[in-house]
Amino acid sequence: MAQYLMALDQGTTSSRAIVFDEAGAPVAAAQEALRPIYPQPGWVEQRPHEILETQLSAARRALQRAGLAPADLAAIGIANQRETTVVWDRATGEPLGNAIVWQCRRTAGLCETLGRAVGAETIRAKTGLVLDPYFSGTKVRWILDHFPGAQARAERGELLFGTVDAWLIYRLTSGRLHVTDPSNASRTLLFNLHSLDWDDDLLAELRIPRAMLPEVRRSSEVYGATDAEVFGAAVPLAAAIGDQQGALFGQACFSRGMAKNTYGTGCFLLMNTGDEPIPSQHGLLTTVAWGLPGGTTYALEGSVFVAGAAVQWLRDELGLIASADETESLAATVPDTGGTYLVPAFVGLGAPYWDPTARGALVGLTRGTSRAHLVRAALESMAYQTADVLQAMEEDLGSPLPELRVDGGAAVNSFLMQFQADLLQVPVVRPQIVETTALGAAYLAGLAVGLWSTTGDLSTHWRIDRRFAPSALDPAQLLAGWRKAVERSRSWEAG
Repeated sequence: MAQYLMALDQGTTSSRAIVFDEAGAPVAAAQEALRPIYPQPGWVEQRPHEILETQLSAARRALQRAGLAPADLAAIGIANQRETTVVWDRATGEPLGNAIVWQCRRTAGLCETLGRAVGAETIRAKTGLVLDPYFSGTKVRWILDHFPGAQARAERGELLFGTVDAWLIYRLTSGRLHVTDPSNASRTLLFNLHSLDWDDDLLAELRIPRAMLPEVRRSSEVYGATDAEVFGAAVPLAAAIGDQQGALFGQACFSRGMAKNTYGTGCFLLMNTGDEPIPSQHGLLTTVAWGLPGGTTYALEGSVFVAGAAVQWLRDELGLIASADETESLAATVPDTGGTYLVPAFVGLGAPYWDPTARGALVGLTRGTSRAHLVRAALESMAYQTADVLQAMEEDLGSPLPELRVDGGAAVNSFLMQFQADLLQVPVVRPQIVETTALGAAYLAGLAVGLWSTTGDLSTHWRIDRRFAPSALDPAQLLAGWRKAVERSRSWEAG
């Protein structure tokens, strides 16, 4: 039996593919950049064909680097940026237009209309989500409203909707499969957490035909196989999971109360809450973590829209750095930010504020503010936003977290990880494999095809790289300054 697994990790700014062996160790990887499109302020799009092509290119290069043939793969697992929305023609597979990315705020008005019609609390009770442009349902409605004839075509069954996992699976199988998993479905604003099915009342309110929607299957399950022409041989497709839930799985957070934070384009703190969805009273999301043959696991989540993207902004728009790698050493050249705070609310604020009218703010500037201060403020903004979410999570649970497991691209920045531990006053634990999103997809695929039998088998593979113990710092004054800065950024678009 083939002993290798490939994870397709399709993210907001890149498409990656990583080949893992039967011990869960990475063998080879490849990555292709994916640049979002910004048609106007607050709008974010991507080309669906570019998503597909970059992912296929990365997969083929990873196989080549591993020295493997497609037949050597036991299965493929997919982890994906979640709420990003694609609508395409059922017969041809051609997208109706650009994908609307999860960061896009264009449907704020639709959310207000939906809230008046249904009620935000009703929607939260059904879906576990706040009513925000972040999620897919209002994006689908916008597409159907803005492409001539789209509503009629959808009602005739000619159009399909999917998050990126469903789009990739459809194209990898040449249109044979239109499926998603419950972790991705639970991010659409259309999925009932309690029935674990699409919610007919919400579909009716948004006038989205059920025929557009993918079949919801388990996160770990052999859905089918890729078309042989894609890679040169048919390979089982055996897992799909939203990227942040994939990271929770890849961090071996299999027990209730375990939590992780991923530092990527955004920042996402998730806690395993077991087999019951826990409603949040503090601005968090209740979501499906994953669906396995033994049942469904839920999570609480705090979503920060802009984290690593703030560093990209320093590099690409301001030209303050040539690469993200510079930030750790540059931030360490100053003892603090000199009272400067960056609130990177470029597309509004996520948890726990949920303010789509907020915009970015850089406050506390003096004549002595330097490039190093600004870089340090950008890094610290990730830690501050995480602290806001963690406080909300602890209030929901009524108990403090014992430790925070971390992953994602910015988790390699030891300055940031130490500042995070100091700010939270809990240990921050970085694993040897920080790209745990891909690892989670590989783990789920491996379970589906029998490479591993239980999650207990997977826990033995998880290894610590470094544990950051908090210093004796009292973070109260720093947090007070941060929250003052956040208030300056809020309700900006509302005047």
